[in-house]
Amino acid sequence: MSKAHFFKELKSKAWFNIGARFLALIIVFLFFAIFVEDGKFYTLRNLENIVRQSSVYATAALGMTFVIITAGIDLSVGSIIALAVVVVAWTLNIQIDGANGELVYLVHQYPFATPLLACLLAIAASSLVGLLNGALIVRLKIVPFIVTLGSMGIIRGLAKGIASERDIYPPEETWIGGLMDPTLTNKAKSWMLLPAGVWILIVCIAIASFILKYTRFGRHVYAVGSNEETARLCGVPVGRTKLIVYALTGFFCALAGFMQFSYIGGVGQPTTGIMYELFVIAAVIIGGASFSGGEGSILGTIVGALIITILYMGGQQMGWPKWVQEMVIGGIIILAVAVDRLRHSKLA
Repeated sequence: MSKAHFFKELKSKAWFNIGARFLALIIVFLFFAIFVEDGKFYTLRNLENIVRQSSVYATAALGMTFVIITAGIDLSVGSIIALAVVVVAWTLNIQIDGANGELVYLVHQYPFATPLLACLLAIAASSLVGLLNGALIVRLKIVPFIVTLGSMGIIRGLAKGIASERDIYPPEETWIGGLMDPTLTNKAKSWMLLPAGVWILIVCIAIASFILKYTRFGRHVYAVGSNEETARLCGVPVGRTKLIVYALTGFFCALAGFMQFSYIGGVGQPTTGIMYELFVIAAVIIGGASFSGGEGSILGTIVGALIITILYMGGQQMGWPKWVQEMVIGGIIILAVAVDRLRHSKLA
């Protein structure tokens, strides 16, 4: 084997790609650890905040990973997160007739069951809009970019309509609002080591990785992204696979919505999650997925989400204006796509 062929094979290995992402993560972290004044960046509190914030992006990015592997895209994820947040808050604000005929909050009568109902309704609503995205793409044969660009506005408008264009404040705190409470800096919850929402993410990572690597559906996802026509000729149910993929995106966005609801203080903000689609897509692309389809991994996506969060929070602590942060993240997306194109051209 020639030296050139050896390196060509090496670069095509998944572990090499993941290793390169981990190296990038370390470099970005060290940059802010060195240049943020007084060592504030690597304090225990800040590290925990990075994990908490990245969990929202990473959970939504799990679904986006499936979508991009199929050579699709979903620009509506930020709006779906907002929809989930609003549905949770709206449900917690439901009032019913009490024993004496006066109106009482349902959550006061059923303090555990009502938040559970809120979660189920949010999951149903988010999964349904994801499924509708998939149905429009499959049945009408409209490109995913156009469908999800339109649904981004529709879903955001729906969230604002449910909330009557104002924030919804539930009558009391519930266990949903505590999903992302700090643990390492909170003695009362230090036994958990990590916030409950982060543990939910870890479980989702394991499940999503298993689905992609070891199930027939996972193989179908990669096949559709690699070559849709070939996959169809080989008997892969292309349409059904896409429907499930977009429904999964809605499901993971609902979970991200629960975390976001907790992270912003248990308030139903219909304007939350704006620009999150940029962060989520960036996480998946930086993690090694290709817009051409057929490539991507859950582990790479998680590394990408951490890189995006470190850039965002590190930029804040260094005093970068928000527009600079957005320009940096946008530039990184372009760079990641350019590197992906260059790598494919060399492997061709």
